[in-house]
Amino acid sequence: MTDISAAALRGAVDLSSLRNRPAAAQAPSGAAAPAAPGDGASDVVVDVTDQSFGEILELSRSVPVVVDLWAEWCGPCKQLSPIIEKVTREQRGRVVLAKVDVDANPQVAQAFRAQSIPMVVALIGGQPVPMFTGAVPEEQVREVFARLLEVAAQNGVTGSVPYGDDDAPVADADEPAPMPPLHAEAFEAIEAGDYARAISAYEKALAENPRDEDAKAGLGQVRLLHRVQGLDLQQVRAAAAAAPTDVDAQFRVADLDLAGGHVDDAFGRLLDLFTAADSDGRTRIRERLVELFELIGATDPRVTAARTRLTSLLF
Repeated sequence: MTDISAAALRGAVDLSSLRNRPAAAQAPSGAAAPAAPGDGASDVVVDVTDQSFGEILELSRSVPVVVDLWAEWCGPCKQLSPIIEKVTREQRGRVVLAKVDVDANPQVAQAFRAQSIPMVVALIGGQPVPMFTGAVPEEQVREVFARLLEVAAQNGVTGSVPYGDDDAPVADADEPAPMPPLHAEAFEAIEAGDYARAISAYEKALAENPRDEDAKAGLGQVRLLHRVQGLDLQQVRAAAAAAPTDVDAQFRVADLDLAGGHVDDAFGRLLDLFTAADSDGRTRIRERLVELFELIGATDPRVTAARTRLTSLLF
């Protein structure tokens, strides 16, 4: 978890490329309002795209915005996102949560330099403030949100958006379902950065129940995180460029591309490598591709296209 401070507002990442977007409608307080649900009140959890992100940047000049960078194939995202949504709604409009699917919105992912997900960043006055990367327990999420509001107040961002009946209790439906013991063990290990222990926990969960789709997705994600842990993107890319037929070097770049949401780039790199590899190399590349296909999901159109190309190369 990153310590949130006012100093973090200076020189984090450049989001200027995302500012040239259509302006949102104005809320009564002068802040751009998120999309309204059916009861007429503004929802504080909104899905944001490359095209609409400029509105969120403007909104953050009046209301602190939390940006959740996630993907459908990301197991830890499925555990973290409900917690962030719950804590956001408990703020009763003092914080807005912007959810960004990195696969569908690569410009936002690139702007935040997202090399792994889940990644959560705050926006205060149009400036990014790092919050945390990876799975975080609810208690720490609450602590970070409290600090976020303090920093926002220090920077004069104290507005809010309408949130229905302020006297209404927070819905119990926002409470995330309890995790099975082995899933909880994996979650705690991910939080501690102990990916080897998380892999072991997920493998035990799958041994107990081979149809445990959450464990399968979590295992694929944590294996990827384990492989990219500590890698330097520039060094890895330079090594791969210097050795274009080195399978391990190309694997590392593909892993970083996938972790950053650049799925087509990762698949394309490995498929191109497959065409020039020897028999042993082809076996390794095919096995890695199959693993990544399962991680992204069999119904994803990018997987369908890559699998079709792999089949044509095999036969």
